[in-house]
Amino acid sequence: MTTDSKTVAFLGASTGVGLSTLKHTLAAGHRCIALCRVPSKLTAIFPPETTPNLEIVEGNAHDIDAVSQCLLAEKGKLVDEIISTIGGKFIFPQMTIDDAEVCRKGMAIILESLAQLRSGGATGRPHVVVCSTTGMSRFGRDVPLAMVPLYHLLLKVPHRDKKIMEDRLVESGEDYTIIHASLLVNGETSNEIRIGIEDPKTGRESTAIGYTISREDTGKWVADNLVLRLDQRYVNKIVMVTY
Repeated sequence: MTTDSKTVAFLGASTGVGLSTLKHTLAAGHRCIALCRVPSKLTAIFPPETTPNLEIVEGNAHDIDAVSQCLLAEKGKLVDEIISTIGGKFIFPQMTIDDAEVCRKGMAIILESLAQLRSGGATGRPHVVVCSTTGMSRFGRDVPLAMVPLYHLLLKVPHRDKKIMEDRLVESGEDYTIIHASLLVNGETSNEIRIGIEDPKTGRESTAIGYTISREDTGKWVADNLVLRLDQRYVNKIVMVTY
């Protein structure tokens, strides 16, 4: 284990950005608690006999009992960080997702779980990280001009859900970082990751506009900058990540 070991809760870590973040967090020796509807998806990647610092909780991100189990590092103490990468499956014919409220409901459950655990005596102030998307900034364009129709017309339903999720988190009083990733693609590259920062209340601090970024590279960036070392520049900010 690392000297300054953390306990990190993961919601939505069986694929994509969440899986990449989990992989790099485990490799650094931190303890991880991952909520998973089908635990075998994770045990196939991280065999229990070789990954003792991973605890898998079977359940759904909309189940408050399962989520609460993930948010306790030990009796009376909350986890150090919460990484949520949950989202819906896109249905192209209807231009919607299979659950149009998946993100907002997930955030409501996280916040309610924290409130209930604290009312029961648990202490701690986890840093909450959520993975969202570009194309939703209230302070100007954050995607290439050619992609504006895709983001503002085709993705209207999931964007509405993510905006409500983000607003609930910002207004909660919890410490947070919201990741606005460019269009997510597969693979891992050596491309330099560019960063833009927004304060959700006061506006754009720096700009980074790009077309894509891989799930693997996004997850590694999250692990490196928000878990293994929490860069205070990104606390209570929206961070745009792109190539």
